[in-house]
Amino acid sequence: MSRESEEQRAADELPAYAERVLDVAELIPPGRVMTYGDIAEWLEEGGPRQVGRVMALYGGAVPWWRVVRADGALLPGSELRALDHYRAEGTPLREAPHSAEGHLPRIDMRRARWDGVEGAGGTEGADAAAG
Repeated sequence: MSRESEEQRAADELPAYAERVLDVAELIPPGRVMTYGDIAEWLEEGGPRQVGRVMALYGGAVPWWRVVRADGALLPGSELRALDHYRAEGTPLREAPHSAEGHLPRIDMRRARWDGVEGAGGTEGADAAAG
C-alpha cells in the first residue's frame, strides 16, 4: 500500500475518542440533553472542548442538537434548526424575555438534562419525581 493511501485510510477512520463521544450522543433520549462537559465526565476522558471539537467535526451523523452548552443557549449558527428539533421532541425550553436579542429561548437545563442513567424512554423519571 502506498504512503498516500495509508494516510487517506487513516483520515477516513473515525478516531476512537470521537466514536465514543458520538456513541453517547446517540444514547440521549429525545427531549433530553447532555452538555459537552457531561459527556466528557461520562466518558471519564477529555473535557468540554474536546467533546465540542468532536461534535463540530463529526456530529452531523448523530442527534447533535441534544449535546449543548451548559448555560442552555442554542448553538450559534444552528439555532433555528436546533429549535425545530427541540420543539418536535418536546425538549423543555425557557422562553426568552422580549428584551433578549433575537428572542430565542434557551433549553431549560434543570428539566432537560439527562444524566445517562435514567431509562432511555425520555422524561418519565423527571415527570414522576415532579408529580
